[in-house]
Amino acid sequence: MTIERLSRRGFAGAIGAAFGAALLRPAMTEGLDTGAPSNRGPICLNANENPYGPPEAARRAIAASAADGHRYPDDLAAQARRALAARHGVAPEQIALGCGSSQILHMADAAFLEPDRSVVAAEPTFEAVLAYADVLRSRAVKVPPTPDFRHDLPKMGAACDAKTGVVYVCNPNNPTGTIVSGDALAEFASRVPRSTTILVDEAYADFVEAPEYRSAVELLPRAPNVIVARTFSKIFGLAGMRLGYAVASPEVIRTLDRRASWDNVNAAVLSAALACLGDPGLVARRRKELNDTRRWLCAELDRDGRRYIPSHANFVMIDVHGDVEPVIRAFRDRQILVGRKFPSMARWLRISIGTPEETRAFLAGLREIVPARQAA
Repeated sequence: MTIERLSRRGFAGAIGAAFGAALLRPAMTEGLDTGAPSNRGPICLNANENPYGPPEAARRAIAASAADGHRYPDDLAAQARRALAARHGVAPEQIALGCGSSQILHMADAAFLEPDRSVVAAEPTFEAVLAYADVLRSRAVKVPPTPDFRHDLPKMGAACDAKTGVVYVCNPNNPTGTIVSGDALAEFASRVPRSTTILVDEAYADFVEAPEYRSAVELLPRAPNVIVARTFSKIFGLAGMRLGYAVASPEVIRTLDRRASWDNVNAAVLSAALACLGDPGLVARRRKELNDTRRWLCAELDRDGRRYIPSHANFVMIDVHGDVEPVIRAFRDRQILVGRKFPSMARWLRISIGTPEETRAFLAGLREIVPARQAA
């Protein structure tokens, strides 16, 4: 049986005159027998999804939204902008909505890149900005990470010149899970040319507990070239519903909105998002659930003597001491989907944090596929 799943994690198709894109996850589940070993299908630990899904209030809101499914959701979109503005301490005019944060990244590339401009990004990082830039025939400048797998902000800043349209900072970074501090990001922003848009992807920000981390939203009053991208896919568990947003200056938001498709968000996801934002304890609960499971997994990896990258997100990269491809296939045989291969980190396996039961199943599989004595 073949399962095709949509995600911000894979890209195919073409972007036409209106700069629309078809975003397809690679067929990570192709060939799986989803009836074994259980009727629930494979354990999905490959796309950094929230295994708990949306809260009950959001599920009820999704169902209730069908009653007004014949109406355009303009009022709901306005409510969402106001609620998000309140969350971040900005004006509603500083919020743009997107069909997932992938569309926000797409809109930023469309606004600030062109064939004679470049994009600067870490290597590895989330590929969307680079994929969209390639369609625009913009040049990609990839900067290797520091020895501890963080963005090398001084080198990324030095790579920015008058021809750099966008510099992309994924914080926490996907796939490494590392962060750059608020002070380091502020210093970086002060050195990047004002003609360069600093696109900060904070898809995983709500998982961070480190005190040195700060959202780039706080840079906006003194750095109008900053765009912060956020999503409801991760901590809020709405990956399949598709809602992202940008926080930026009103002028930049108007520029982004002109690159969005008309009515690019739907009533169901807006209703769910408002329900999520109406629960003040939701983020803290989900953060604790997933971070506690991540800490348990890392303690077990320490016990085995395995090398991994300390993560501030809902995933961890583990050194498998060899090409990761056969390890991925071995997990597929066990009906467990794990992260794809990142060419610049070919021996590192990215594993999304699932429920405790799912994470225990992964660890049991890892101990069989890559025994601890091989990992040491």
